[in-house]
Amino acid sequence: MTRSGSHGAPNASSPAALVRAATERLARAGVSAPRADAEQLLAYVLDVPRGRLKLAAGPDDEQRRRYDALLTRRADREPLQHLTGRVGFRTVELVVGPGVFVPRPETELLAGWAVVEANRLVAARRARPVVVELCAGSGAIAVAVAAEVGGAQVYAVELDPVAHAYAERNVHGTGIELRLGDAADAFADLDGEVDVVVANPPYIPLGAYEGVDLEARRHDPPVALWSGEDGLDAIRMVERVAHRLLRPGGVVGCEHADVQGRSATAVFSGAERWAQVRDHPDLTGRPRFVTARRWLPG
Repeated sequence: MTRSGSHGAPNASSPAALVRAATERLARAGVSAPRADAEQLLAYVLDVPRGRLKLAAGPDDEQRRRYDALLTRRADREPLQHLTGRVGFRTVELVVGPGVFVPRPETELLAGWAVVEANRLVAARRARPVVVELCAGSGAIAVAVAAEVGGAQVYAVELDPVAHAYAERNVHGTGIELRLGDAADAFADLDGEVDVVVANPPYIPLGAYEGVDLEARRHDPPVALWSGEDGLDAIRMVERVAHRLLRPGGVVGCEHADVQGRSATAVFSGAERWAQVRDHPDLTGRPRFVTARRWLPG
């Protein structure tokens, strides 16, 4: 039996009814996951886990006004994570907002690769692996590695002061050493001593503006998106810096666009100073990140 209000009509203020209406509203605005976003925003307003929305009491007038205002902003394609100020990334939660690149789910795979490589060193050497994140943005990968690799020495660098400020909040209390500066010449004091270098650099060609999601074009910082005419300028920088930082046998992982599976891999294989150069797919099977190992002497 369907529950109803005192006059036999469904309760239009119930969480379920609000989510249904919000889902339709966001779908009309072209939001890619309207129901998920509608649920997450209502859970945020009600301060309950998304999975417990069905058990939550109906919002009061002020909460409905807040929800409506957030839906208006989301329908205008403001990123969901800017509205809530948070994003989950593997086992951690990060502070994000205007001025910092919001980490995407596909980057969790690259972070997972870095975690596996660092933990392999812990198991083999019983030593503290040294891990460096270049182009850190919010610090997502560094924070994930620090949380999942016991005893790792983790470093991160970010060029943009606004993004760096978010990263400072995210690395607080983790033991990560965060620096403000250009990745191209960062960590000269660690040359030849690093075990794992990992980066999600900008990789969108300057001429690909129209093909970028509306949310990214409007709200992600340009420095985190664009990377020269072919989109590979920052990846070339990562290759050079990783070779400088890594000890012989150390490894690098670098994210790229799904259309750069061959070209990003060629940046490393073409340098003729890397072994085991290979590309890795994301959960949809699309090319997503390249890894390589610094040649051992001899």
